Amino acid sequence: MELQTAYAFGRRFNTPFGEVEMQVRAELAKEGFGILTEFNVKNKFKEKLGRDFRDYVILGACNPALAWEAFAREINIGTLLPCNVVVYRDDDNKTVVMVMDPVAALGVIGNVGLTEIAAQVRVRMERVLAAL
Repeated sequence: MELQTAYAFGRRFNTPFGEVEMQVRAELAKEGFGILTEFNVKNKFKEKLGRDFRDYVILGACNPALAWEAFAREINIGTLLPCNVVVYRDDDNKTVVMVMDPVAALGVIGNVGLTEIAAQVRVRMERVLAAL
């Protein structure tokens, strides 16, 4: 991965923000993820604070089959779902896609069954990024 933090991984693109956002949505769908929540940070800051912000969208992605398995192993897993995928324009006018690392997020629980599901989610998210 081109970009990595302790809690997320992603890539940077020369492609315009709107085009990358549409591609992310399409690739997530191919991997079985629906968008449960969507938060346009730029619009919300303008609306609530009257402030301008960069293009920045947070997509709450969920794969129903994997979520079902996760809930079966840990009923409180809802506090860590859905998986956030962010698309934003950086200071160099590049488009960045970052994905919450499900292994890092779910690893805090210490449930081996969840770690296995998180690894499956990570592989799918890595394929999404690779397809962009």
